Amino acid sequence: MDNRERLGSRLGFIMLSAGCAIGCGNVWKFPWMCGQNGGASFILVYFACLLILGLPVLVMEFATGRAAQTSPVKMFTRLGGEKPAWKAFGYIALIGNIALMAFYCVVTGWLIYYFFRFATGQTEGLGFEPMIANPTVNVIFLFVTVAASFFVLSFNLQGGLERVTKFMMCALLALMIVLAGHSMLLPGAKEGLSFYLVPDFSKINGEVIVGAMNQAFFTLSVGMGSMAIFGSYIDKEQSLLGEAGTVIALDTFVAIVAGLIMFPACFSYGLEVNAGPSLLFDTMAAVFGHMAGGRWWGTIFFLFMVFAGMSTVLGVCENILAMVRELTGWSRPKGSLICGIGIFVLGLTTALGYSVLHFQPFAEGTAWLDFWDFIVSNNILPLGSLVLALFCCNKFGWGWDAFMAEANEGKGMKVQEWMKPLFKFVVPVVIIFIYVYGIVTFKWR
Repeated sequence: MDNRERLGSRLGFIMLSAGCAIGCGNVWKFPWMCGQNGGASFILVYFACLLILGLPVLVMEFATGRAAQTSPVKMFTRLGGEKPAWKAFGYIALIGNIALMAFYCVVTGWLIYYFFRFATGQTEGLGFEPMIANPTVNVIFLFVTVAASFFVLSFNLQGGLERVTKFMMCALLALMIVLAGHSMLLPGAKEGLSFYLVPDFSKINGEVIVGAMNQAFFTLSVGMGSMAIFGSYIDKEQSLLGEAGTVIALDTFVAIVAGLIMFPACFSYGLEVNAGPSLLFDTMAAVFGHMAGGRWWGTIFFLFMVFAGMSTVLGVCENILAMVRELTGWSRPKGSLICGIGIFVLGLTTALGYSVLHFQPFAEGTAWLDFWDFIVSNNILPLGSLVLALFCCNKFGWGWDAFMAEANEGKGMKVQEWMKPLFKFVVPVVIIFIYVYGIVTFKWR
C-alpha cells in the first residue's frame, strides 16, 4: 500500500497498543491463572517475565513494524531479505492471529451475553456450563462480536478503530477503579488481598514459571505481529523503549486491578479462587447475586469486561485485515466483509465445541478452545518471540545495529548498548528453556 494510513496522535497509538494487550488475557485469564498458581507468588514470576522477556520483545516488534512500514506478513522479508524462512514466519504470524480469534471472539461473545443478561435483569439460572453448552447463544454472540468488530474496521483507521478504542479504554479504566474500590470495602476483603498480594515462595515451581511466561506473551499479544502493525502506523517522533514501557505499565495495571476486583469478592463470599476459566463467570455472578445492588454492579462489571475483550478483538482483527489487504489489494470494506466471514466460520469450532462439535485434543474435558489456545499461547507466541529476538539481534536477520537505530529514533528512553546481551542471548535462551520444559510437562492426556 503506497498511501499507508496513519494514527492521528501518540495517545491513539498508546491506547491502541494497550487496548490490543489489555483484554481477556488480563481480566479473564490472568485472575484464574493467578488463582490456580498461588496468587502473589505467580504475580512475582509474571512481573519478572514481563520485564526480562516481554519488554524487549515488545520493543523489537514495534521497531520492526515501524521500520518495515508493512504488515507482519511482509515485514520479515522487507527487512531481512527474500529468504524462504523469513517469508514463512510472516505467514505463521497471520495463522497465529487467526487462531487467536478462533477462540477469543467466542470468549468476548460470552462477556457480551453476560452483560446483556445482567443489564436486562435476567440473571436467574445464569451459569458458565449452561451457556457454553447452548449452541444458539454461542453462535449469536460470536456473530455479534465479529460483526461489530469488522463494522468498525471497515471505516478508515482514525475515524474507526482509533476513535472507538480511545473511548473504550478511557471507560474501561474508569470502571475498573470504581469496581476495585467497591470490592476492597467488602467484609472479608482482607483475606483476599493477603492471598493476592503476599507471596508464598514455596508455591513457585516449573509449572508456575511456564504459566507466567505464556501469560506474559499472551497478555501483550507479542510474537505474532499484533503489535508490529501499530508500529507501522506511527511516525518517528518518539523512541520505542519508553512507548513499550507505557503499554506494559497500562497492561499490568489492568491485570492487577482485575485481581483486586475479584479476589476480595471471592474471599468475602467464600467462593473458590481456583475455579479456572469459569472464575470470571460463575464466581463473579455469584458474588453479584449476594451483593446489594448486585444487578447493577454486575452490569458495570461485565460492561468493563466487554470493553476489555473488544479492544483486543479490534486490535488483532486490524492486524489480520492489514495482512490480508496487503496480500490481495482489497479495500477496507471488502477486506472487512471477507475476513469477518472467515473468522466467524472458524470461530464456530469453539462456539459449538461444547455442544455439537465435540473434540477432545488433550486431557479429558478439553475442547476446541483448549486446542486453539495451545496453538497460540504455548507455541506461536513464545516461538514467534524467539524468532523476533534472533531476527533483530543477528546479522542473518535484520541485525542489532539496524534494530537499535530504529528503536532509538525520536525523543524518549533509548535502548542502550549494554542491553544487547539481554536482547540477543538472555531472551532467546530463557524462551527456549521454558518452552521446552512446558512442552515436556504439558498434560497431553
